[in-house]
Amino acid sequence: MTRTEPAKTHADYTGGVYGSMLAASVILGAGSLGSFPRAELVVLLLLTGVVFWVAHVHAQLFGARLAEEALDRRVVLQVCRDEWPIVKAAVPPAAAVAISPLLGLDVRGAFWLALSVAVAGQVGWSVAAAHRAGASRRLVAATASVNLLLGLLIISFKFVLTH
Repeated sequence: MTRTEPAKTHADYTGGVYGSMLAASVILGAGSLGSFPRAELVVLLLLTGVVFWVAHVHAQLFGARLAEEALDRRVVLQVCRDEWPIVKAAVPPAAAVAISPLLGLDVRGAFWLALSVAVAGQVGWSVAAAHRAGASRRLVAATASVNLLLGLLIISFKFVLTH
């Protein structure tokens, strides 16, 4: 590495994309059941993110990693950090639900705000990953488009389930 080159650290945003898609699915599931208390949805989003984070950490540690290297504290902490974007992705939609009364939104409005934030997060994480990987503008646009389409597909499930 020369002085003019920035230091590159390992960063995997896959968990962020996945976590955002998971949050959108949780919102849809809660919304398809009818009216829901906002506090319950906030807690459900955050706890679901944590549970899936633990599941991913477990899978990494006892799946692929166990065969490759011995588990020590350093490896466990690295895997926990690598998978943390799953939890981070649940925070913005949960915050959207939490602040929705301040914006004068009813429960339905809170649902759509949180869902929009989750899909925007999914697109944002994918763009960050592509950018971080040094992808061309065309590839960044392609991954953003694919993730937007996936988010819209999730949203379309809401219409299919309720109509």
